[in-house]
Amino acid sequence: MSEKLKVGILGGTGMVGQRFISLLENHPWFEVTTIAASPRSAGQRYEDAVGGRWKMDTPMPAAVKDIVVKNVNEVEEVAKEVDFVFSAVDMSKDEIKAIEEAYAKTETPVVSNNSAHRWTPDVPMVVPEINPQHMEVIEFQKKRLGTTRGFVAVKPNCSIQSYAPVLTAWKEFEPYEVVVTTYQAISGAGKTFKDWPEMEHNIIPFISGEEEKSEKEPLRIWGEIKDGVIVPADDVKITSQCIRVPVLNGHTAAVFVKFRKSPTKQQLIDAINNFSGVPQELQLPSAPKQFIRYMEEDNRPQVALDVDYENGMGINVGRLREDSIYDWKFVGLSHNTVRGAAGGAVLCAELLKAQGYITKK
Repeated sequence: MSEKLKVGILGGTGMVGQRFISLLENHPWFEVTTIAASPRSAGQRYEDAVGGRWKMDTPMPAAVKDIVVKNVNEVEEVAKEVDFVFSAVDMSKDEIKAIEEAYAKTETPVVSNNSAHRWTPDVPMVVPEINPQHMEVIEFQKKRLGTTRGFVAVKPNCSIQSYAPVLTAWKEFEPYEVVVTTYQAISGAGKTFKDWPEMEHNIIPFISGEEEKSEKEPLRIWGEIKDGVIVPADDVKITSQCIRVPVLNGHTAAVFVKFRKSPTKQQLIDAINNFSGVPQELQLPSAPKQFIRYMEEDNRPQVALDVDYENGMGINVGRLREDSIYDWKFVGLSHNTVRGAAGGAVLCAELLKAQGYITKK
């Protein structure tokens, strides 16, 4: 019998669910044993349920093709088969909140890619290199849910990954005002160009809900636990615009920053290149060796050349220069469906295992 933890994927037929399955192939700690999706997919082999909708650029792993898809709404039936689940369900926010808590109450930890619980006060929203200590709020959440090992943890929005880690690396210089415009790939909407041909040669200057997430979620990541809840930071102001661009994978951010202190360019670059966290210390399986790298070339980072840096789990930064109105400006790039979605959630699960929150049932 495998010593690996048995994993279920909720919403396994969608793009993020497929990314989870792709990333977990041959994972040293986790093994996908159960896939759940909507009732219309339930009862089919996974390969048949996905049909021609496999959206990854690598083949479907052979180990999952014959798994019979379960009905995601049959919570007890799914939960009894697994040690924990990743959630990538496509439902309304209220439905997601309800079903994720239902799984948690079966004593099954839920690591979610969804946004529904990001502002539930006792649910940790974690970038493992930045705020691993927020997992401590789980103990308060378990008291609320009446569980001993079941809980919900989430990762933040994909759009903040290309700049929030950089601002964190610069914390000693006290950034306090930020203007960011993100140029976001179509896979962030769960689409390919085949699904969304009108995005070719096009830009759409609106992504529903994205600007609010881009402005507020970093503050929660930088917050602290008080009285059993996470209280967001209030010492940085962020304003944003989020634009959909004709790129398949990779969110780019153009960022302007004001600092209370006066760092030099070399100090800022050194802080980026030297920044690391608990995942690097613990050498977690999905952790990039170098979390953020600075690129000296004037024309980098580029999506085509750099989005897969550190297997899509690293952040790229370039074009750092002084600004005539703000202090400094830069361009960041992150892989939105790896670091920004499924990969970030897998790294959260690895951290939770290392911290002792996820164990065999």
